[in-house]
Amino acid sequence: MNTGTKATEWRVSPVFLSIVAITAVAGWAVWTGIAGATGFAVFLFVTGAWIVSLCLHEYAHARTALHSGDTSVGSKGYLTLNPLAYTHALLSIVLPVLFVVMGGIGLPGGAVYIERARIHGRWKHSLISAAGPLTNVAFAVLCTAPFWLDALDGVPPAFQYALAFLAMLQVTAAILNSLPIPGLDGYGVIEPWLSYRIRRQVEPIAPFGLIAVFAILWIPAVNIAFFDGIDALLGVLGVDDLQRYCGYDLYRFWKAFFGEQNPGCAV
Repeated sequence: MNTGTKATEWRVSPVFLSIVAITAVAGWAVWTGIAGATGFAVFLFVTGAWIVSLCLHEYAHARTALHSGDTSVGSKGYLTLNPLAYTHALLSIVLPVLFVVMGGIGLPGGAVYIERARIHGRWKHSLISAAGPLTNVAFAVLCTAPFWLDALDGVPPAFQYALAFLAMLQVTAAILNSLPIPGLDGYGVIEPWLSYRIRRQVEPIAPFGLIAVFAILWIPAVNIAFFDGIDALLGVLGVDDLQRYCGYDLYRFWKAFFGEQNPGCAV
């Protein structure tokens, strides 16, 4: 199928390649424990991998839109995987990373602008919205594979912890972004099937959906119930809550300077 995009519009961005390179080097540093800076290496590795997954999440939206009829995504730079090309770099990259630092939550952000008028067919619109969370599901499967395949022999504990925490971020991102709440991809999946009147009523509050989810998760009872569910799901995938907890503990490397890191997570 002729998508109408130029070769330059498909060229992978040097920014994205740099993030991948940093992530790879940080992963090697976590594995080897070089220079004793394991916590900082875990921070770089998990943050880098998280940003890579965010880029691929948005790329999945754009690529699906491209093959559904919106050829404008190429000229917008969405097919280059460059995080700086997204409509809201703040919402797409900065805030999700901040959410990870503040609460260990994989909360996705808004990103690519799809020209919906170019796309015909409700199923296509739904698939475009679903493509992002499905990318997080794929990442979660990849991160948890060593656990449910019992392939952890010889894997350093710090790397296991980092993978466990990264897996948790992907699982939370997939679940939260699949909620049928305006502004999230879950709502985008069902929106084409709603009446015009309902869509018009919901449209003004859509920009606040992500903020509302984050605010609700700060309610202690909701937060506890949510993470209990996440721990149960990760347990099914072979990741125990101690591994996930130690991954988050190591990720916050700055706590070591104040003697606040859990000695039970020492590597």
